[in-house]
Amino acid sequence: MVVDLGYGAWPVTTVELHERLRRVRPDVRVAGLEIDPARVEAARPWASTDRAFLRGGFEVPVPAGWGDPVLIRAFNVLRQYPEAEVPDAWARLAGRLAPGGVLVEGTCDEIGRRASWVTLDAAGPRTLTLSVRLASLARPGDVADRLPKVLIQRNVPGEPVHDWLAALDRAWAVAAPLSAHGVRQRWLATVAAVRAAGWPVLGGPARWRLGEVTVPWGAVAPRAPGRVGEGPG
Repeated sequence: MVVDLGYGAWPVTTVELHERLRRVRPDVRVAGLEIDPARVEAARPWASTDRAFLRGGFEVPVPAGWGDPVLIRAFNVLRQYPEAEVPDAWARLAGRLAPGGVLVEGTCDEIGRRASWVTLDAAGPRTLTLSVRLASLARPGDVADRLPKVLIQRNVPGEPVHDWLAALDRAWAVAAPLSAHGVRQRWLATVAAVRAAGWPVLGGPARWRLGEVTVPWGAVAPRAPGRVGEGPG
């Protein structure tokens, strides 16, 4: 089963997530969680035998008999919490996963133009992914205001995530002549350039073409207080 934590005023994200997952797993069950009982009640018309809406938060309640979630998606949930509370929230959520399950925690804008997320398992954070709508992209660094809570205040000189965004912006500027062939070609060249410069970019063009770029968590993890330095590249 899959959990959509904090779906908001309307259950659009839960319904869309369920419909997309059913294309590859017709037997998938999806539960949407909200702490506001009025939002849960408003979502009832969209409930079914394999889609549920429950009141809940980091304790992650699930319908009886559904088992533990193999995926928890939590977008725009931790944004309202202090940064210091993120590790405990991650641990609580990851503790509810089925063996081998993953937590995807991040932030996106209202219409999906810019997003970023940390993928975690029971052992902790594994990767950071940036995702942008290429047609409206001015520069990669614009995703900075949609970084996950644990990173958004770390986008300052001396922090790895700042170095990462700066490297993307530099490569994007160098690739400007490729705009004549379309923004996708410019983006592909940008990602290839930062990887060639030493950044441990994961995956390949199949994902990059979608406007995504992923790096290991260790490449962008916050530094200890008072510690400065530069990332690769």
